[in-house]
Amino acid sequence: MIKRSEILFLYDVKDANPNGDPLDENKPRIDEETGINIVTDVRLKRTIRDYLDSIGEDIFIKEVRDEKGELKTKEDRLKELKIEKEEDLLKLIDIRLFGATIAVKGNPIALTGPVQFRFGRSLHRVSLKLIKGTTVMPSKEGKSQGTFTEYWVVPYSLIAFYGIINENAAKTTKLTEEDIKKLIEAMWNGTKNLISRSKVGHTPRLLIKVNYKEKNYHIGDLDRSLKLISNVEDEKIRDVKDYKLDLTELINLLKENKDKIESIEYIWDKRLKLVYNGEEFDFKTSDLPFKEITL
Repeated sequence: MIKRSEILFLYDVKDANPNGDPLDENKPRIDEETGINIVTDVRLKRTIRDYLDSIGEDIFIKEVRDEKGELKTKEDRLKELKIEKEEDLLKLIDIRLFGATIAVKGNPIALTGPVQFRFGRSLHRVSLKLIKGTTVMPSKEGKSQGTFTEYWVVPYSLIAFYGIINENAAKTTKLTEEDIKKLIEAMWNGTKNLISRSKVGHTPRLLIKVNYKEKNYHIGDLDRSLKLISNVEDEKIRDVKDYKLDLTELINLLKENKDKIESIEYIWDKRLKLVYNGEEFDFKTSDLPFKEITL
C-alpha cells in the first residue's frame, strides 16, 4: 500500500547547462531577482523517463520519429501502443507516476499524477558564462572553414528538488511500490547518465525520502529547510568541496514529527559534507529512522 512521502533530491552541475530556456538563447534559467538557478519539473521528469526507457520500461512521453524523421504525435503513440482505454494507459510506468491528460478515441482521460515535483532551485546564487568557439567543419557546402559557436553554462550550481507522492492519486493510477523504487533509481542513475554535450557534469549528491504513517499528512517545504555554509561567495563556488550543507532545520523538523514518520530513506554521496548543529552529520549515527537505499 502506497503511503504519503516527501522527496528531497540534490544534484550539482559543473560547466554545463542544467535547463536551457529556448526563448532566451537557451540560457540556463535564472531568477533575475535572486540570481538563483531554476530547473523545471519537466526537465527532471524527462531525466526519469529517459532512464526508465533505457532499462526497458514502457513509457508514453518520449521522442519517437517516423520514417520521414518527423516527431510522432500523441495520437501516433496511442495507435503504436494500441491504447484504446484508460486501463491500457496504466500499463505505462510514466503514466502511473506522473499522470496525463489525453483523449483516447474522442474520450478525454485526465489522470492526476501521484508523483509531483516543484521547480528545482539552486541553494546559492549562480553566475552565467558564455563559451565561444569554432567548429572544425564548415556548416554549408562551398565554405572553406568552420563556423563560430557559442553557448551558455553555469560554472557551478547545487540544485534542490522537492517532490511529493500522493497516496490518494496513487490508487487511481495503480502506482506500485516497485514503481516508486524505479523512480528513485531513475532520479539518481538518470542524473548520472546526463552525458550529452550540454548536460555532462551532472552529479547526484543527496536523496532523502520521508515516508509517513498517517494518511494525508506531510511536513511540507523540506527544501526550504536546507542551508549552504561556505566561506566562498555564492557566485564563486566551483566545487562540492567549497561548502557544507547544513541540515539543522531539516533534522529538527523531522524530530518534531518523528511520531508521524514511518521511515526515512536516503542515498548520499559522502563528498557532500553535512552538518547538524555545527557538527559533522552522518545518517547512521542519528536517532531518526534512517535507512540507506542500495541501488
